Amino acid sequence: MSIKVYDTLRADRFEFEPVKPGKVGMYVCGMTVQDKPHVGHMRAAISGDIIRRTMLYFGYDVVFLNNFTDVDDKIIERANKEDCGFSEIAQRNMDAYLSAVEKLNIMPATMYPCATQHIPEIVELIQRLEQKGVAYASGGDVYFRVEKFHDYGKLSKRKTDDLRSGARIEPGEHKESPLDFALWKGAKEGEPAWDTPWGAGRPGWHIECSAMAMKHLGESFDFHGGGLDLVFPHHENEIAQSEAATGCEFCRNWTHNGLVTLGGEKMSKSTQHFFLIEDLFQRVDPDVIRFYLLSTHYRSPIEFSEERLDEAGIAFGRLRATAESLKEAMGDPPPPTDPTDRIHPEQVADAEVRSVLVLFQEAMQDDFNTAKAQGHLFELSRLLNRFLAEPASGAKDERLEEGRRVFHHLGDFLGLELRESRKIDVPADIERMAAERVEARKNKDWARADELRDEMAAQGWIVEDRSGDYVIKPK
Repeated sequence: MSIKVYDTLRADRFEFEPVKPGKVGMYVCGMTVQDKPHVGHMRAAISGDIIRRTMLYFGYDVVFLNNFTDVDDKIIERANKEDCGFSEIAQRNMDAYLSAVEKLNIMPATMYPCATQHIPEIVELIQRLEQKGVAYASGGDVYFRVEKFHDYGKLSKRKTDDLRSGARIEPGEHKESPLDFALWKGAKEGEPAWDTPWGAGRPGWHIECSAMAMKHLGESFDFHGGGLDLVFPHHENEIAQSEAATGCEFCRNWTHNGLVTLGGEKMSKSTQHFFLIEDLFQRVDPDVIRFYLLSTHYRSPIEFSEERLDEAGIAFGRLRATAESLKEAMGDPPPPTDPTDRIHPEQVADAEVRSVLVLFQEAMQDDFNTAKAQGHLFELSRLLNRFLAEPASGAKDERLEEGRRVFHHLGDFLGLELRESRKIDVPADIERMAAERVEARKNKDWARADELRDEMAAQGWIVEDRSGDYVIKPK
């Protein structure tokens, strides 16, 4: 069993070798929670989730961390604007993120560490860097001396001379060099602050991830994930401060997911160029969103549009149609399988079904290639539809039973719910119109019923009448 992983640092694929035999430590950079999560955040979360599922599937014990940056300039700015505490803003948006994680069938992290919960660890790490002469206090802040870390730029493939030519010291900064970055920020009036040897203040953005990762995973661990936009400066700075403190390799495999784009531009909160995930849930099955985000290899960019989402819905509908046909012919499907419950090829008697299983597993062992794996799931779907069309026989029943077991097993691997549709969040005003339409039909007020149906359709919803009941669906 061999898993190939592309490492951003080494810019190539390598056979995975764990830091500790049989164990995997994973850290995926999560949100800075000044606002609700958008689709780009969930692309990073699903990418980390599928790597985790693959490692579990192939027998590793995984500890998975997904952090929150719960204090920074933007969170404080939002709190001041809303006249509330920064922690209230942070908690509200963390809750929104965790709700989206659940709906998208992303496995809960082993831990969701927050910056404000790890102030002692952050302070201790900065002190270690001071003792080694690579950090210095200045003007109430503490900075990292980039020139003291000779490998700076190795992740992003940038040279310090090139970086220096475009760098400058901003007003209010007290750096020795424009390249130096903040480890600790001195307190400003009205901002949250913690007491330290350098005075009151709060952590810089980069130091929190190093402190949290090393506390819970050790000084060297297996996977560090996040969006491609984090390579520089965030992850570059993480490497510098971590390896300068410990003298050992910080992370063995850097797995960066491609960005979600809208019209070719990065989806971003700072530019207000994004789709909030909670808005999308109101009209799209979460499984379709997950299916769509897995339909492109995690390292590649993915263009997000209503048209492509509709296409994904149609494609995913074909898988669900196969599942429904199997259910009609054979009864309820087998229960969901745990990510650690692997079906080995030698456990599958039918050669065609076994071949699909092998190809699917090989795709996931090849740098977590979900796009190719989904293609093999469709191949199995077509195979099962062919089995269903064959004349009745004992052999047909055996092939269908085995094929269905593998079909749902692979769907479970990808975190796709093929047994039944999940409930879509329907806006309250649409629910109200649907209920009012039922009353209008009972009163034989057909004109009003049609008027309500048309009004719902204008807002992107259709209502299907079903033997005394109804179902609301997005158009």
